[in-house]
Amino acid sequence: MQPVDPENPRRRALRSALQGSAAAWLAWAASGVHAQATPPAEVAAELGQPHAAGTTRLKFLGLSIYDARLWVTPGFQALRFAQHSLALELTYLRSLKGNLIAERSIQEMRRAGNGSAASEPRWLAAMQEAFPDVKEGDRITGIHLPTVGARFYFNGQLRATIQDLEFSQQFFGIWLAPSTSEPRLRTELLAAYA
Repeated sequence: MQPVDPENPRRRALRSALQGSAAAWLAWAASGVHAQATPPAEVAAELGQPHAAGTTRLKFLGLSIYDARLWVTPGFQALRFAQHSLALELTYLRSLKGNLIAERSIQEMRRAGNGSAASEPRWLAAMQEAFPDVKEGDRITGIHLPTVGARFYFNGQLRATIQDLEFSQQFFGIWLAPSTSEPRLRTELLAAYA
């Protein structure tokens, strides 16, 4: 038998790769992304027995903005998300003004190009009313109901109902439509449906 040469470059490369994989697995395990989550009360009340489809974190210029979790109902199909009841839970990691959240949302809806320009002022006003200023730890949960429109909860309390199906489809399409500006977020939110 030959002794193992700790300086062998191939062995070093393999050891390094295994250590990197182990570190990545430990980070993933610690993140709780894989854990079976319990839906917030408002999600359970609106959707019955939803399950978590995936989670992700939005970063902008290296700053963490929010953690997102998608809740879906049985039979959910990613490409037909607008036909299913679902909830998108955003937990903010920094303070933001509600009117800026609404303005950014309308920009993303406009960028996707599927909405009506005539509807934008009405949609912006509705979102400015629905979205309060947030600070670290605050939660905004949006519920898409394909026969109603959208409901928004702030820290578990109902804040607004927007009875406009086109608005609701376009709003949740920011994250879930194939045309999203954040394909990584979409992929991670829909992880259970990859």
